[in-house]
Amino acid sequence: MRRRLKSYLEYLEGIDYERLSAEELSKLKEDLLIQTGFFQHERLIHLIVTVFFALFTITAIVLTVFTGEMTAAVLSGAFFVLLVPYIAHYYFLENGVQKLYSYYDKILKVETK
Repeated sequence: MRRRLKSYLEYLEGIDYERLSAEELSKLKEDLLIQTGFFQHERLIHLIVTVFFALFTITAIVLTVFTGEMTAAVLSGAFFVLLVPYIAHYYFLENGVQKLYSYYDKILKVETK
């Protein structure tokens, strides 16, 4: 999904919006809305997964503190190691969707001229 979003953002960046016809702008806007919906769904799923991993990590850390068990410490470390990439990926998705919003606004601005 990361590659797809990055590729789509590069595609949108390469477009000269001022030179598009009204029909082309309309098609682009429709496609952008569809793609934004896909990426928003992906972002929501990753938010849910990230929150659960954060809760699991916190629970494992609390368990480690209260029990002092080595197994709980290993579990805490494993959850933390998995949590970091989840946060990084969610951050990328969030920023990418925000950029899609800005391209939509750009289309609207060109349409109203």
